[in-house]
Amino acid sequence: MAEAELSRAVDVLVRQVGHWEAPRWAAKAERGNAARADLMHRLVQEIANRAADAAGEPRRTVPRLDNDLALPDQLRVVAADLAAARPPEAVLDAAAAQVRATRLAL
Repeated sequence: MAEAELSRAVDVLVRQVGHWEAPRWAAKAERGNAARADLMHRLVQEIANRAADAAGEPRRTVPRLDNDLALPDQLRVVAADLAAARPPEAVLDAAAAQVRATRLAL
């Protein structure tokens, strides 16, 4: 159930931002002082960290690509990595909540 919630949260966020062009990514987020792309990359990194922890692997820095349009794809990849690691449901629930919070902040 928690895996489905994470997948649904990621899908909703990707549908919201998947069509954004560079100027929208560069704009300040609705909440906070950071650019939308910075918030999204922070989310990608945090989900990647959760995946690494769940898999018992070292944390790695997710590269910040030159093109912010790749951020939704990066999110899908790290979310799939997290689900594949089969962490406790609480970890998946927390990740889904983080995705939803980021969506609202954007």
